[in-house]
Amino acid sequence: MSKQVRIGIIGSGGMARHHMGQLKNIEGVEVTALCDINPSQIALAKETYPYLKNAFETPDYKALLAREDVDAVQIITPHTQHFDQVNAAMDAGKHILCEKPMVSSVTEAHALLERNKSYDKVFALAYQRHAFGQFAIIKDKIASGELGAVTYVTAMQCQHWKTAVAGTWRQDPALSGGGQINDSGSHLVDIILWVTGLTVAQVAAFMDNRGTPVDIDSALSLTFTNGAIGNISVIGDTIVGWHEDITIYCERGAFFYRNGNLSFVDENNVRTTLDGATIPGTRNIDEDFVQVIRGERDTPAAPPICGLRTIELTEAAWKSAADGGRPVRMN
Repeated sequence: MSKQVRIGIIGSGGMARHHMGQLKNIEGVEVTALCDINPSQIALAKETYPYLKNAFETPDYKALLAREDVDAVQIITPHTQHFDQVNAAMDAGKHILCEKPMVSSVTEAHALLERNKSYDKVFALAYQRHAFGQFAIIKDKIASGELGAVTYVTAMQCQHWKTAVAGTWRQDPALSGGGQINDSGSHLVDIILWVTGLTVAQVAAFMDNRGTPVDIDSALSLTFTNGAIGNISVIGDTIVGWHEDITIYCERGAFFYRNGNLSFVDENNVRTTLDGATIPGTRNIDEDFVQVIRGERDTPAAPPICGLRTIELTEAAWKSAADGGRPVRMN
């Protein structure tokens, strides 16, 4: 029998229900408590997943954290609430899976990383792409050195984010901490830094709020400390439901990721295409979290250092955009 893991979920909205759907398929996992300030969200979660019918309900995350039948928590709340809730979960001695972005400022990220140095429980982030086979292949090939250095990166993500989340907390800076680059765009920023292993030296950014209180469209130009250059584009005001392109050029090869499918070109210009649905090694971030708690994996797929790296670049981009695109040198 697998070691039982009892999980409490802070935030019971749409993304939380995605996690609930994955958790119900993991042997030995029980969701024992649900928290949301809106009781209708908990009711919808229980209606969607009857296995949750006996889960404790509360609008107070501290009441959830105080429960002895909660070994681990998943924090799936508005971004600016993550910092306080992660700290409270550490105070309570729980294993933690925090949705992206980890925090909304570099100062908060450093504070959590400093505390995590002596924390004896699992602290992981829900950057689920770290558990996808496509990105593991890219990361492993680059890290091996067989392709030489990364020389150029270009990445683009677009969706009708402006329309889809209009009127929600995601476009309220007090709750979201920023716009699309700090929301779904955070996944793009994170995965580029993670698979390439590159460190950003300088960023020049332009952003357009498209009549909203937060950034909607963003264009980032980057230089890296190894001499590589690149760009990241996040487009939120479009009729396109979802499209994503990531291209990474190395000295002796290249990767082309298009909406889940991966093509690799080797040093002989031979192209191999892998269908995203058939790439081995893919798992979901919830099972990864549980496996680390059980000692079946040494480290989480997305450790908190990735939260720091992502907000470092995001915060520098905000600063550059506010200064008319003037380049900002990274620390």
